[in-house]
Amino acid sequence: MSTKKAGGTARNLTDSKPKYLGVKLHDGQKAIVGNIIVRQRGTRVVAGEGVKVGKDHTLYAVKDGTVKFKTVRKIGFDGNKKMHKMAYLSA
Repeated sequence: MSTKKAGGTARNLTDSKPKYLGVKLHDGQKAIVGNIIVRQRGTRVVAGEGVKVGKDHTLYAVKDGTVKFKTVRKIGFDGNKKMHKMAYLSA
């Protein structure tokens, strides 16, 4: 016979570490090859010239330059026009 009452499991004691998303290099800052510009979930900011997208939608520099942001109009597959922010590198 047990001498202790059965205890349930605690569900509120585990937590995941923060992901530190957001803009890492702002408009006008210098970037070298491999620098991360934006960490994001989904493509909230799209890639322009000199910028590539990683598998987790991270934007990073593929050449040296100055980071610039602008708003561009994109047309979707259904013909709707959407405004997107674009990150690109200028010389």
